[in-house]
Amino acid sequence: MSDEKLAILSEGVELDFGNGAGIFDQHYQVPEGTILGMIGPSGCGKTTTCRVALGLLIPQKGRITTLGRNPAQFRAADRERIGYIPQQFVLYPRLSVAENAAFVASLYGMPTRRVRARLDELLAFVDLTDARHRLAQNLSGGMQRRLMLAGALMHDPVLLFADEPTAGIDPVLRARFWEYFRQLRDQGRTLVVTTQVVSEAIYCDYVAVMRKGRILAVDTPENLRRMALGGEIIDLTLKNPEEVHRALEVLRRWNDVVRAAHRSPNPDAEADIHVVVEDAREWLPEVLNRLENQKPRIGVESAAPVEVSYDEVFIKIMEMDQRAQEARNG
Repeated sequence: MSDEKLAILSEGVELDFGNGAGIFDQHYQVPEGTILGMIGPSGCGKTTTCRVALGLLIPQKGRITTLGRNPAQFRAADRERIGYIPQQFVLYPRLSVAENAAFVASLYGMPTRRVRARLDELLAFVDLTDARHRLAQNLSGGMQRRLMLAGALMHDPVLLFADEPTAGIDPVLRARFWEYFRQLRDQGRTLVVTTQVVSEAIYCDYVAVMRKGRILAVDTPENLRRMALGGEIIDLTLKNPEEVHRALEVLRRWNDVVRAAHRSPNPDAEADIHVVVEDAREWLPEVLNRLENQKPRIGVESAAPVEVSYDEVFIKIMEMDQRAQEARNG
């Protein structure tokens, strides 16, 4: 993909603060009109990664472009194309909702008529119309975050960074924020959203998994699941537990099966098998045919793809990186 179609391109970027803190050898790209979720534990470098892409921090090594330019050399016109929602509430507590949003717009020199029209539109978008005259200090934490989103969008940026916008808020409001983000994406904007909530991966077009300042993997949520598990899982329950070993022999001889294993030690699951294939829904009918066409027939009681949570996917990717690091260190 050419640089012109990428909102962000990072190649080997490093910024070492010492004592293991910083970001290291970061390679990632964000296509225009997509949502990139940066997922990782607190202190793994998500905020630093965003600040480098914003030009607020200068990397010591590597190359990065944001909207086609080196962010360290941004002009005012470049910054006007970007919105940023930091982790902490940074607007004025003694100004009203409307006054805060109008103040942000004034920083970009927006004319008064445009400010009024844009304000009405955005307050409706983030469900703050009825609170427009309320002081920011009297808003709930969730309402303050929505106000920050409205402020970041006042100048109509094409690229939005949101640093842990859903931290500490209830699941209903969290889902609503992602609804906002997807609407913005569908309007053609690009978003980079950091989070510690692993399950939010499902809302993103691409996910960057981070650990200790490094990006371990960047891919679609579906491909990350396949990478962590070696494929997708089909859960089979045989009619006769005594057929398990014969079924495993049949499946393991099949090149399209990545892995087949007995799903014990659960004593109540003696007839259960996990089969790993590239695409569970595509290969499920063929797996059943392979077993039931054996002579004598291997009967299947039930079969279904397994939906593995992203918490488990995230843990497996972390474990894979830990094992690789241990191998490198001997």
